[in-house]
Amino acid sequence: MYHKLQYISQGNTIEEQLYNIHQALDAGCDWVQMRFKDQTEKDTFALAEAVKFLCEEYLANFIVNDNLYLAQQVAADGVHLGLTDMKIDEARAILGSTKIIGGTANTFDDIKNHVKNGCDYIGLGPFRFTSTKEKLSPILGLSGYFEILQKMKKDKIQIPVYAIGGIDLRDINPLMETGIHGIAVSGMITNSDQKKKLIQQINEKLYANVIV
Repeated sequence: MYHKLQYISQGNTIEEQLYNIHQALDAGCDWVQMRFKDQTEKDTFALAEAVKFLCEEYLANFIVNDNLYLAQQVAADGVHLGLTDMKIDEARAILGSTKIIGGTANTFDDIKNHVKNGCDYIGLGPFRFTSTKEKLSPILGLSGYFEILQKMKKDKIQIPVYAIGGIDLRDINPLMETGIHGIAVSGMITNSDQKKKLIQQINEKLYANVIV
């Protein structure tokens, strides 16, 4: 089963990214999505290689954001594709059945398409405004998640859905009540000076109602 917490990496340089990812892994995060926008191919590749090594060391899942060929090059665990990136079914044809493919969604129709095309998990958002991402889709809020998850239930669509976008600690319980699988966060972990404690608190909330 997929971990319920995804860390989406932050940092404008290779050094910043590696520092933040290492800190998150060290604090107990076991799923990293590497997001390193508008950088040279050389730097992006160098970072991906280093992150792959780190994630192997910590037995964490390593997903590359947007860049399918990079994910293939460094043998990452998978790729996360945005709504304007390569189509999920094309990515599946290239990566094969053993790799994880995540897709960004903002509507119920997005989810239906992704599921039909062989997606493994959905990043549904944004929950609220976030400065981490440019060109935000319409904000969903709690009611948006509830509505979409209800439609999924009605249509018997089962796929792990992660809430994303400006989430903080007090949002987790109400979000989990909508029926999502987990959350994907960035700034919340990057900006914390007590990452271990924070990740422990996040996981307690995410796994509160799970029967092991």
